[in-house]
Amino acid sequence: MSLDTPKFSDLDALYDVENAKVATEMYEDPELFKEEMDRIFKKTWVWVAHESEFPDKGSFKLSQVGLDPVIVVRDRKGKIHCMVNRCRHRAATVCEVKKGKTSSFQCPYHGWGYGLDGSLRAVPYPEQYGDDFDKSQHGLLKLRTESHEGMVFATFNEDAEPLVDFLGPEVCRYMTLFMKQGGGFPVKVLGEHQFQVPMNWKVQLENTTDAYHFPIVHKSFMQTLDEKTEDLFDFMEKNEGWVEDLGNGHSILMMMPSRADLDERLDDPIEPRFEWLAEEIRKEGYSEEQVKKIVLAVGGPGFNMNLFPNVSFSLSFFRVLTPIAVDKTDIRHMALGMDGGPAIANQTRLRLHEHFQGPMGFGSPDDAEVWERVQRGTRGGEELPILVNRGIVDEKPGVTGPRGHVSSETGMRAAYKMWKHMMEMEA
Repeated sequence: MSLDTPKFSDLDALYDVENAKVATEMYEDPELFKEEMDRIFKKTWVWVAHESEFPDKGSFKLSQVGLDPVIVVRDRKGKIHCMVNRCRHRAATVCEVKKGKTSSFQCPYHGWGYGLDGSLRAVPYPEQYGDDFDKSQHGLLKLRTESHEGMVFATFNEDAEPLVDFLGPEVCRYMTLFMKQGGGFPVKVLGEHQFQVPMNWKVQLENTTDAYHFPIVHKSFMQTLDEKTEDLFDFMEKNEGWVEDLGNGHSILMMMPSRADLDERLDDPIEPRFEWLAEEIRKEGYSEEQVKKIVLAVGGPGFNMNLFPNVSFSLSFFRVLTPIAVDKTDIRHMALGMDGGPAIANQTRLRLHEHFQGPMGFGSPDDAEVWERVQRGTRGGEELPILVNRGIVDEKPGVTGPRGHVSSETGMRAAYKMWKHMMEMEA
């Protein structure tokens, strides 16, 4: 079925821009899901990796672009490639190791061998293909690949705008600020945990720049904090922050404006909860300025940012969504640290990550429960719309788009506006 059929020809019925209402079919219809994979995930830039995950020549990791399994790899010259993980002969995957280092990829079925750049290098018993068989035409299917601030994106669309144009200047600026949590060192992925939620991918897309849910869903998390830290996270009551549409479906939730740029906090006293950490870092011979920079980095910046369609920056980790089916989505939470930084600082960051994001944490399990309940709830009252209209009443112009109250659903409207734009484009 195509969007040209009557069922999907009226995109206004699926997302009512003026009234900010989302139709239930958006979460439920498998045919619509297929169209999204073609019109969105096959057409725009999709996040696939962080450069620290495959730092050396010959190192690689497996990833996804929509439903397509891909390999992200550095060749012998250090150039990054992204290729579909499918042998050009009979479609078997050429790699099943999630991350590693290699000199080539070989299909386990009939032995076709591929270079790190995806080119077909060897075919066993090639004579049966004839003299006109051209190996250069049978390499792994390659995607356009570009990076910014260590974040690697890929697209099937050869006509897509350059990555930095898709991100836009404000997103690029906030990416630079986010990476300051390296504390003077490069940001590095320390580890991750992955889980699957029975929900449509857009349910999670709505979450990262949604502050409205935080004091309710994460009440148990707030109760585990000391008084000073609880006050830091009480951004709903303080009403100092905002949500802004950054263009192309991207959005930012500025929860703690005073922590937007960590370098501007270097003259502040060290927070009491991290005084012990500062002392441990001093023992390793770091200067006082370095100590402050590292300790501030451990706490992370004060904002979340959502990049359409599949990756989020959330305080001190990356959240990556991978659509699996209309009602099934994989989530990866990637803990971030300092490449070359003090071991005690990275250990502390991991403990903070586990406190909120880990499977036994006080954040992720509560989020996942609510996401699943949203998907279950859509089975009842299919004619009822899903509302994303909070905060329209007092939105003001921001730098790139509307800016609303810290609890506004501006970020959701930004994502759905881009969703509609891409679904309207010719397939």
